[in-house]
Amino acid sequence: MENYYRELVSFLCARLGNRQAAEDVAHDAYTRVLERTADSDIEHPRAFLYRTALNLVIDGHRRGLLRQAEPLEVLDSDERFFSPAPSQEMELRQRLELMQRALGELSKPCRDSFLLRKLEGLSHQEIAERLGISRSLVEKHIVNAMKHCRVRMRLWES
Repeated sequence: MENYYRELVSFLCARLGNRQAAEDVAHDAYTRVLERTADSDIEHPRAFLYRTALNLVIDGHRRGLLRQAEPLEVLDSDERFFSPAPSQEMELRQRLELMQRALGELSKPCRDSFLLRKLEGLSHQEIAERLGISRSLVEKHIVNAMKHCRVRMRLWES
């Protein structure tokens, strides 16, 4: 499935007009498909990946339109603006520790590629230039890091 990454990003870029947004959607689509494939095999993985990505674009577009139309009072009642309960905060802290542990098992270039993308929001090209590696290797590192973290988190949480 990793073979479809560049093709998917190009496809999404043509629709979204923004490479960074296309890469974000592609990452999210890969994550969802990888989560799904852990439970069962998918008969047509490429088609499933594209459909997942298009659904994410549609959902994001809808949310963007809905967010623009919401009155300001909604922000007062929106749960995201309240601090989490102590038990939730502890669970989040534990998940973060597990995630850090999983990332610690990766090679430095793999971990750095993932963190530069997810935490600093750098493009694949910017990461490649910063780390002195090819863009395709950056893409592979990010996908491998996502797979590794997903597998380890599931194992540790069960």
